[in-house]
Order: sequence, then structure tokens, then C-alpha cells
Amino acid sequence: MALSGAVRAARGRCARALSSAVPPGAGATRGAGATRGTGDTIFALSSAPGRCGVAVIRASGPGSGAALRSLTGSPEPPARVMALRRIRDPQSAESLDRGLVVWFPGPHSFTGEDCAELHVHGGPAVVSGVLRALGRLPGLRPAEPGEFTRRAFAHGKLDLTAAEGLRDLIGAETEAQRRQALRQMDGELGRLYQRWSHALTQALAHLEAYIDFSEDDNVEEEVLNQVRVTVRALLHELRGHLRDGRRGELLRGGVRAVIAGPPNAGKSSLLNLLCRRPAAIVSPTAGTTRDVLEVALDIGGYPLVLSDTAGLRQATDPVEREGVARARARLCQADLVLAVLDATSVPPTPVALGAALAALEPPPGTPCVLVLNKADLLGGHRASPSATGAQGPPATLLSCKTGEGLEALLELLTQQLAQLCGDPLLGSPSLTQSRHSRHLGACAAALERFGDLGDSGDLAVAAEQLRVARRELGRITGHVGAEDVLDIIFRDFCVGK
Repeated sequence: MALSGAVRAARGRCARALSSAVPPGAGATRGAGATRGTGDTIFALSSAPGRCGVAVIRASGPGSGAALRSLTGSPEPPARVMALRRIRDPQSAESLDRGLVVWFPGPHSFTGEDCAELHVHGGPAVVSGVLRALGRLPGLRPAEPGEFTRRAFAHGKLDLTAAEGLRDLIGAETEAQRRQALRQMDGELGRLYQRWSHALTQALAHLEAYIDFSEDDNVEEEVLNQVRVTVRALLHELRGHLRDGRRGELLRGGVRAVIAGPPNAGKSSLLNLLCRRPAAIVSPTAGTTRDVLEVALDIGGYPLVLSDTAGLRQATDPVEREGVARARARLCQADLVLAVLDATSVPPTPVALGAALAALEPPPGTPCVLVLNKADLLGGHRASPSATGAQGPPATLLSCKTGEGLEALLELLTQQLAQLCGDPLLGSPSLTQSRHSRHLGACAAALERFGDLGDSGDLAVAAEQLRVARRELGRITGHVGAEDVLDIIFRDFCVGK
């Protein structure tokens, strides 16, 4: 593709105009991230509250060095080197503790500002004494939830996707969640969106050049064709990214599994067996479970939110009817169904199992696992259960009373969870937030409109669709239009992070 000098200059002007809304790195321009008083010095307990061996107290801001000197009575130690210091109250000169201090001069710190850390003994009296001493220093104030990370975002140390990954890493409870959060925190998702944004920026610059200079024969038709090729390729990649089956969201929030079945099939017993505690009341009386009982489990490294529900039948008691209605509602929201049946009353054949499963009315397309409970009552007649046809769900025998068959069930569950959540270390990083899906959907819609307009020759309006698409991508990473999402993202962080 040949471009004349005039066109290259025009393209440069267009690119500079486009990128002016997205300063590289950038912090102070990233909206509300810089509005909380970056001249303040903030401090907080960054480790978990409560009695512990070592507690970490962090300060960030221009007064961090002075605060460290005030509490230790000595100059800051060499950068990023731990030093043993006596920590004193600057007002009373009373010794508070003897601990390690670390000095992180900006911009080489987590927040990009001057930072100091005090690693003190984790007794409540020690921690509260050091925090009180910091609070009495001029120019220092307690940090708000997520304010350290928000300052890191404001100073260009990480984008919004990385900040969300950090929040998810703090809250990770399973191995798979940790792997996904760490990958996002390392910036893989943000780099993917930045690459797409860069491609859109170049396409828009070339399109603007074509609109401005094509009449002077300075820009070849190939420029417009290349823009169309770029947009089509990007739209194809974006659609594939959106068709991930909500794997990232399921892994982040947990797969919602519902135990469903007729009364007295052993649903509550199964819940107790899986969570290894008497979480639900078990009774031989049918209809004991009236409400939805929910527990969070780690199955094979995957997060599972398991719900026990009322037995599905035509109930006459008004309270039980409400329980059945709630069970039906929860079943409609399920990502996975554990259909529990009485093995003594259902023959383990495809026809019988298929009819019993159909009677439960699971949501179409929702994965199911058939659990034939009460295997201990079968005696020597233990035919292996068959799936409900070639494409039917897997089935397994189980005795909630003796625990026989539990390992096989856990293996089936792990396989189902792996299919739903995928491997967080393979392929492109997954979508983890509903807001990502929303902005990517809007971006894809704008690119589709560009294709319709570009083919019809309405290039000025088509260029606006590229701007819309680029703006939607920027809102995910926080490079443009971040003000409306900053509070939502950072308010969920703990104080000290």
C-alpha cells in the first residue's frame, strides 16, 4: 500500500488527534482516579485485621518519607531494602514496637508515589498504636477502600482490567480462580484490548486520510480496502472472544449448581455429603426441605455454589408449594443440575432415566449429572446406570449413607466444571466481568454498522462508528470514559489495598 508524503502527514495528524483523548500511561487524565486528593498521604493496615505474627502498615503519598522518619527517628533506608528500626510515637517518644521498614520511592512503587511500609508485630495493641501515631502526623489520613489501587491506576501502573484482576486475586478461593485472576492482573486481557484499540486507531486514521484526500488522488483505493479488511478481521476476533460460554464469569463467581429431584430422594443428604457437614436437615418425612439452602464448595479446584431445594411434586401444603416454586425458580437459573433419583425406584436404563429426568423439567441445554442415590439398598443387583441415550447426561450410583460412589461423582462433577469454566491458562484470556461483555457487545455492534455503511459509501458516518467502537474498548481498560465505572470497581476492594 503506497502512501504519498502528504497522506502520511495527514495520517499522522489524524492519529495524534485520535490519541489525544488517550494519553499514554497516564494517570492524571484517567478521570476520577485523580480526584481524591493525590496531594494527600494515605495510610492503612494492608494485611488482614486481627491477631497475627506480622502486620503490614502501608503509607503512600508525598509525606510518606517524612512519616517514616518521624516514626523511626532516622533517615529512610535504601530503596526496597528492609531495615530493622525502633518505631516510636512522634508526640510522646514512646516506643511502640521494633520491626522492619521498607522505603519505595516513586515512581518505582505499587501506587507510583512515594510509599513506605512498616512490618510490625501483629498484636491489636501494636497495630492500633502505630495507626494512631500515623493519624496524628500532619498531612496524613486513613485510606479509603481500594484507594491504593486507585492511585496505582491514576498513575498508569495498571489499567482497569488489571485492577479487577488484583481484586479477584485477593478474593480467589480455588486454584482455578487464582490462575485466572493472576493472568488478568498480569495484564493479558488489557493487552488484548489495547491491541484491538490500536488496530482501530490505525484504521480510523487511514479512513480519515482517505476521506480528506481521496479527491486529490493522493490516497489510493487500496487504503479503504485495507481498512475494511482490518475491521472485518477485528470483528471476527471479537465475536469469538464473546462466544466463550461465560467461562471467565463462571470461574470468577462460581458455577451455580442446583440439586433437584423428587421428595426423599436424598438431596439434602447429598448436600451434606459434599460439604462434609450437616448443613441441611435430613428427615425420612417427605417435604422436609422448604427453602433453598446454598453452600460454596471447591470441587477439583473449581468454585461451585451448590443449592439444595425442595422436592419437586404437586404439593398441597401452602408452605411446601412456596418451596417448590422457589426450587423451580432456582432451577431455571442453574448452570449445572444434579438430578437426584432413588435408585430403588428407577431402573438404570436409558428410557427410564430419561423419563425420570424429563419429569424434573430441567432448563433446556443446561448440563445435568444424574445421581442414583440409595445404592446401598440395591443389594447384589447393581447394574451400572446408562446415560439417557447417546447424547444423554452422565449418571452414577451413590450411597449418601455409606459414601460409596462419592469419588466417581466428584470426578464427574470436576469434568463438568472443567467444561463449563475451561482452563484459565490456555488460549486467550476469558471475559470475567459483565461490564466487559457489555462494552464488547457495543463495540461489535458499532463495527457491524461500519461494515454496512462502509460498503454503501457513507464513509463519514462509518468513521464515527469506528470512533464509537474504539471508545467502548477504552472504557474497559479505563483509557476513556472511565469516570462512570471507577467507583463501582474500586469500592469492592478492602481497606489497605
